[in-house]
Amino acid sequence: MRVTTRRVLLLVGSLAALMVTLHLGQQVLECQQVLSERRHRLMRPENEELVMVDANHVEYRYSKDMPLIFIGGVPRSGTTLMRAMLDAHPEVRCGEETRIIPRVLAMRQAWSKSGREKMRLDEAGVTDQVLDAAMQAFILEVIAKHGEPARYLCNKDPFTLKSSVYLSRLFPNSKFLLMVRDGRASVHSMITRKVTIAGFDLNSYRDCLTKWNKAIEVMYSQCLEIGRARCLPVYYEQLVLHPEQSMHNIMRFLDISWSDTVLHHEELIGKPGGVSLSKIERSTDQVIKPVNMEALSKWIGHIPGDVLQDMAHIAPMLARLGYDPYANPPNYGHPDPLVVNNTHRNAANGLLLPEKEEFVPWARGNRFSKHIACSYCCQMTALQECICIYLQRPNVLRGGNVPGLSRRPVGNIPQLWK
Repeated sequence: MRVTTRRVLLLVGSLAALMVTLHLGQQVLECQQVLSERRHRLMRPENEELVMVDANHVEYRYSKDMPLIFIGGVPRSGTTLMRAMLDAHPEVRCGEETRIIPRVLAMRQAWSKSGREKMRLDEAGVTDQVLDAAMQAFILEVIAKHGEPARYLCNKDPFTLKSSVYLSRLFPNSKFLLMVRDGRASVHSMITRKVTIAGFDLNSYRDCLTKWNKAIEVMYSQCLEIGRARCLPVYYEQLVLHPEQSMHNIMRFLDISWSDTVLHHEELIGKPGGVSLSKIERSTDQVIKPVNMEALSKWIGHIPGDVLQDMAHIAPMLARLGYDPYANPPNYGHPDPLVVNNTHRNAANGLLLPEKEEFVPWARGNRFSKHIACSYCCQMTALQECICIYLQRPNVLRGGNVPGLSRRPVGNIPQLWK
């Protein structure tokens, strides 16, 4: 009897212990689930979409898997023209340079190159995976929110394409347009327009051409590494001489439907859903004009003789990209009739501006137009209330035939602009 009672008590105790264990296990699982849900709310999921709504209440969803477009190249290579032509497409929005994206990419690259810094970051739990997720979120947020929403978004920061390989991993469906231009023309434009670029000595054609060669070599090599399916070199000269053919090729590469508006970007400047221009970007005064041949040969006759003689050694990328380093002037090809007409029309209307002369707006009642293009040339059809005045030739008035505007004497120029 005693043995039976002892066995019963042992069995009851075992069952009680099992029930307590099961209960505690259930409590632990419930706690883990609560903590997991709390972490899920606090941490951003990798596949989270960024949602934006336009003025017509159309909703757009953006994520790292969207087909982002990155436009880049050495400054003064036609990146602004390229993005303006894409901006003219009703389904594309590029917008002005963000300036911050290439800086953040350069910082990320510096962290990776420094073995000591990378070790410290890894030790702190800031791994490559953490950094890449943060970079994805930051870059997407900046691109999406610095302008109006659109079906296709693109970013134009020239030096961004020095990180093309890295960006191609962050955004697996992105595509890249590498603007390529004759380095002699790019450097001449930098120097004459005083475009400050870190590391470039604007007092030396030789130094600037050397730095141009290094920069384009990095970008071109990365473009080749990504592959032609995702990175397309776009030659500025061919874009200018043959805009329709070039844009058809570009739109096919981007898998975006064709629109004739990309050939007439100047008509959409400052209009809703059109092309927004920055007041401080140096290329703004040029892209307000239709595509023309004005800038193709400006460099000829300005580069020192000793630099011309050493051109093949100073800038070997010229030959690699298909340019003749000793051709002065070079033969870029024959322009389309549309481009010839645009160039002649610009010249007839006074839109081919002298390179070192500035223009200021002049409006009714001595008030300045808020339209960005007015700061550069007031003969655009949309700007009927202002004319342009040469600062260096105060006796010459431009735009006297603008409808509804009478000429004003030079003496009435506001004191601010004297």
